[in-house]
Amino acid sequence: MSKTRVQMIIETLRDNPAKKFTARDLAAEFLKRYPAELLEKKNNPRYDTEEKLLAQLAAEIGGERTEAAKKRCANVVTQDKPRPRLYYWDANPEQSAAEKSVLEEVELPTPAQTHSEHELYPLLIEFLHKELKLYCQRIDEKTSRNSHGSGGNHWLHPDVVALEPLDQHWDPVVKDCVRHGNDSAIRLWSFEVKKQLTRSNVRQYFFQAVSNSTWASFGYLVATGLNNDVESELQMLASLHGIGVLILNTESLFDSQILIPARERTAIDWQSVNRIVSENTDFHRFIEQVGIYSQTGRLVKSVWNK
Repeated sequence: MSKTRVQMIIETLRDNPAKKFTARDLAAEFLKRYPAELLEKKNNPRYDTEEKLLAQLAAEIGGERTEAAKKRCANVVTQDKPRPRLYYWDANPEQSAAEKSVLEEVELPTPAQTHSEHELYPLLIEFLHKELKLYCQRIDEKTSRNSHGSGGNHWLHPDVVALEPLDQHWDPVVKDCVRHGNDSAIRLWSFEVKKQLTRSNVRQYFFQAVSNSTWASFGYLVATGLNNDVESELQMLASLHGIGVLILNTESLFDSQILIPARERTAIDWQSVNRIVSENTDFHRFIEQVGIYSQTGRLVKSVWNK
């Protein structure tokens, strides 16, 4: 009988009682433990790299499946702060619950946010370039012309954009074939950056990310943290609109994680791209460099990842 994700969570934690897992760690363990159950997923062309497959499985672990596993088995425990969330097996959940209630009575103060939103941009760019191999640029709203009047460019462009060159390690014959055909050797990414997602702001911030990333292959809402009561809302919104969520860990940058993977759009919306290009000089420079790469395969390193 095929096992559900809930069963996989319970069994994997039960068999590793001394270990704490991130969602990504669990996903990697699932691939080792349940090759037959995950064969169809592995053969799905949407997950043509191990990174995409791990991101998808990690997303399937969170939200409702995690809550279902915790309800079915009291030994399944999560530690939500600091991010990323950790999953582990608790042999004595009743004692742990008592200890938790004592700690809650003390009312420990919430750590202060030490970074401004603008200070997060270079950290995000460093993570995206080194971990996801993206070539990034910052888009400053101050460089917009506002030719449509006050509010005309509201939620028009994101904070950070990126080029993903798919063909860097392809054979030259394949590169030429794609470059001179109708297929694309690039993906474009869009990132809207916020500090903390709460119940009061999550929908506003999410739909801001929706609005300013309609042109891109992938759109992401980025935050340094989120309140425990918003993850289910994010999962629901993401399933409807395809926007992903990335949690940026400012204390340990490369422990940042894609909480919800974005759904890829099959084609770049060049009409929307043209609208942003006509208004914002930073975005104009970005698309100019995308064009240079598309035509020549050349990346001008000095203009990227600043």
